Amino acid sequence: MLDGKVVIVTGSGRGIGRGIAEMMAAQGAKVVVNDLGATAEGEGSDTGPANETVAAIEAAGGAAIVNGDSVASWDGAHNMVEAALSKWGRVDCVVNNAGILRDVIFHKMEESDFDAVIGVHLKGAFNVSRAAAPHFRKQESGAYVHMTSNSGLVGNFGQANYAAAKMGILGLSKSIALDMSRFNVRSNCISPSAWSRLTGTIPSETEDQKARVKKIMLMTPDKIAPLATYLCSDIANDVTAQIFGVRNNEIFLFSQNRPIRSVHNSGGWTPEKIADHAIPALKSSFYALDRSADVFSWDPI
Repeated sequence: MLDGKVVIVTGSGRGIGRGIAEMMAAQGAKVVVNDLGATAEGEGSDTGPANETVAAIEAAGGAAIVNGDSVASWDGAHNMVEAALSKWGRVDCVVNNAGILRDVIFHKMEESDFDAVIGVHLKGAFNVSRAAAPHFRKQESGAYVHMTSNSGLVGNFGQANYAAAKMGILGLSKSIALDMSRFNVRSNCISPSAWSRLTGTIPSETEDQKARVKKIMLMTPDKIAPLATYLCSDIANDVTAQIFGVRNNEIFLFSQNRPIRSVHNSGGWTPEKIADHAIPALKSSFYALDRSADVFSWDPI
């Protein structure tokens, strides 16, 4: 499905990214395996995981190279693209998967916790996407796949930084899809539900928490790879600006923000009229203060 294509998969030394890199290589792609090799909190570096992914791809007969740059660096992102061009002469797809977590309840979150997570997820997705954009424009083809999260789409405790970054990625993806459509470039998001190094940080102290983690562990990282591979293929040339979810063997299409109800007052609104009429009329359509576990309440299937 990806014969002749060159793809960059960030954060592909482990977990979801590794599964995507290996499947894309098996489908004929040449892969830039990017991974800084940092801890789950974004500290340190180690190219060992990226080397392991490349070794596995090569052992299966595929082609891949290691890149150890940080997605949070503008220069590092351009180095990834240059590595693809230097080795194989083109770049066809970017999968923005790299991520870190610094979970802290909001009133205790430090500026450094917020900046670090935004820097890797949102700024990182921008950096790598922007580095590839001139080449996609020149060849009049290309595809972006960005990882968002149910923590942003629905909500979760202690993840204001992560949720903000993942919701920002939705806006980034939609803007890329709009701006680059004239060059036949597509941009889509996937919200993956899977057990990985990052979800391994979910608290598992109470019985309810342990039961939730047990369910999540059933959702293996390799389940995300088929959709990412499809979205980077030419078969998906009419699929863009969408938000998909993967939860074990289920694939979801998420809604996008649109007006769902309105109220009108020909004489204009005052705060008092809003309190008396507008909010009571709209309240039946309010969303509950849900988190992702409330919405996805059934066992993975």
